[in-house]
Amino acid sequence: MKGLRGVIGRVRGWRRGWHERSKLQRIDLYTRSTLAGLPWVFLLSWGLLPLLPVLGQGPVPAVLAVAFFAVNTALCVLSNRHLGAAFAHHRGTETFPVRRLRLPAALLALLTGLMVALAATADLKDAGLALLVLDVPLAFAIPYVLLVPVRTYLVHCAVYAVVLVGLLAAVGVPAGLLFGAVLSMLVVILLVLSSVRPSAWSMSVMWQAEEARDMQARLAVAEERLRFGRDMHDVLGRNLSVIALKSELAVELAQRGNPAAVDQMVEVQRIARASQQEVRDVVRGYREADLPTELMGARGVLQAAGISVTVEGADGPAGIGAPAAVQAALGWVVRETATNVLRHGDPTHCSIRLARTRDAVVLEVENDGAGAADPLDGGGDGGGSGLAGLRERLGALGGTLTAGPVGDDPDLFRVSATVPLTASGPGGRTASDPGGRTASADGQRATDGQRATGDERAAGDERAALGERTASGERATPSTPPSSPSPDPSALPEER
Repeated sequence: MKGLRGVIGRVRGWRRGWHERSKLQRIDLYTRSTLAGLPWVFLLSWGLLPLLPVLGQGPVPAVLAVAFFAVNTALCVLSNRHLGAAFAHHRGTETFPVRRLRLPAALLALLTGLMVALAATADLKDAGLALLVLDVPLAFAIPYVLLVPVRTYLVHCAVYAVVLVGLLAAVGVPAGLLFGAVLSMLVVILLVLSSVRPSAWSMSVMWQAEEARDMQARLAVAEERLRFGRDMHDVLGRNLSVIALKSELAVELAQRGNPAAVDQMVEVQRIARASQQEVRDVVRGYREADLPTELMGARGVLQAAGISVTVEGADGPAGIGAPAAVQAALGWVVRETATNVLRHGDPTHCSIRLARTRDAVVLEVENDGAGAADPLDGGGDGGGSGLAGLRERLGALGGTLTAGPVGDDPDLFRVSATVPLTASGPGGRTASDPGGRTASADGQRATDGQRATGDERAAGDERAALGERTASGERATPSTPPSSPSPDPSALPEER
């Protein structure tokens, strides 16, 4: 009963895994499974049926038949193992090592010798020899046709056919059977070429189309960021110029003891608060960080700085398949860590590892150039704002962040972020709860509040700096000083 339940559980797991795949992933799996099953189908038909009558013809033919079937089985196993790498080589995503073909080539040569020995010692029927010739090169040819150009494949098959026919003729195979062997070789060569290459070509085209759609989506995100930058420039550029000029005028009036300086600073305060509200309005419509886009951007930025980068665990356009709020939080971690690696470290290599466990997602960013500096604005609990901000953002989702040296090597620094898949934000709602506030929205509001506090602190710093500047005697002298104690604000250049 337990065994039956285990089988049912595995079947349900396979069915669930099938439904979790995208349509393109299903087509890819179906294509690979079909090509992987071809050698086994022909092994049990073309490679086994002609050997059954040979088993009763004496010990030598029987041993040769068993050895032939065993070697053919091993060659089918190697064909299945190399098929995935051959597909990747055909798509150009990775290189297939030539040394991996040595063992299949040796088994093909051994299998050919066993077939020639069977033709010399056993009483193979006419159809039996033709079927064996059809089966012998099939397992080797299926991955091999994806590794070399079509012309090279045809030339190598022609050389193999000539060698095979020559060996069969040398052991006394009649001319009629030799002609049948030539036809069988032609059939199997064309069969592999017409079934495997088109399948791989169609899959490559579909994956390229999928990658193009993914790139289009990422370009849309990049365009949105450019729009955001333009909006920020338009909002802050003019207002900051007005604030600077009015501040200079207020300093000049204050040094002359003119009470109109107070009115100018009140106007500066009003413009600053209006700018703050405009910035909030712009930021409120800005998208959250996208994890796949942040990973691609971090790789490009670090590589441009001469740092080698490896990214592991982010496969396909769908990324890790986690809720949007979780991916957004991890995207901020990638952005912050990549920025601070450039700012505070001098690494030669940076690795980004992304792993999804049963109930959480773990992101690790590790570099070898931390030294005495902390790649996260100080790294300690009381360090810079980068680490504190990331912890607050992850804490809204129930996540954690750890950062520190790895082992005894002070140059190796690792940042590890863990976010649960069923993360609950404020109010007990999950990160992907469609019926209420999302954790990312709460985090955005918290970020807005922090940004407002930061703006107020920045305003205080500017006032302090302005006071120091006045005390030290430095001031900006307008090109045309006001001629009356109460100047007309409409005369300012920025308002004209």
